[in-house]
Amino acid sequence: MLARLSHIDCWIFDLDNTLYPARANLFARIDARMTAFIADLLGVDETEAHRVQKAYFHGHGTTLAGLMADHGVDPHAFLAYVHDIEMDVLEADAPLAAAIARLPGRKLVFTNGDTPYALKVLDRLGLGGSFEAVHDIHAMDLVPKPHPSAYAGLCAAFDIDPTRAIFFEDMARNLAPAKAIGMTTVWVDNGSEQGPGEDRSFIDFTTAALAPWLDSILED
Repeated sequence: MLARLSHIDCWIFDLDNTLYPARANLFARIDARMTAFIADLLGVDETEAHRVQKAYFHGHGTTLAGLMADHGVDPHAFLAYVHDIEMDVLEADAPLAAAIARLPGRKLVFTNGDTPYALKVLDRLGLGGSFEAVHDIHAMDLVPKPHPSAYAGLCAAFDIDPTRAIFFEDMARNLAPAKAIGMTTVWVDNGSEQGPGEDRSFIDFTTAALAPWLDSILED
């Protein structure tokens, strides 16, 4: 193990565009479903619905959080609708599964999505047996990353010492609260959409591809 990471005993991974590359473009299908949901809810055209969606995403952390705050949207109905997509763009990732299996300690998924969706993605990637648990948006009491309460709740739920944990995320802004409580942070910079802001001082490591990076720290 890389000496700088020898203290790590809990490995925490975001799901979308982290455990699979952004170029798979799965989230574009979810994005389209969110736009359609908003268009129907507000009675607006696709262009305006997409504008509203992105405003909520950047302002509230997730589109859902904004819709709940301003329109009282049922989170279960919204998540069921937007996650009703085909996953044929995802393929099993044997190298990633092997690398995760070699990591010493606990492994968790920490996602703003819900568990049923996360489990389908993990199964498609060949990672169905790779993680102890999924900490999802419902476990966060519907308050998503990057709100600090999401990270505190994760640590409380699984008795995690954040100073001995490492968090992998494709959304750079979601790493800031993790760093603030002592986690080591890894930005999976593989082309996914980012929010506003250029500060990257809270990022300890950056990689464009997860499996090779994990192999590199294990072989050091």
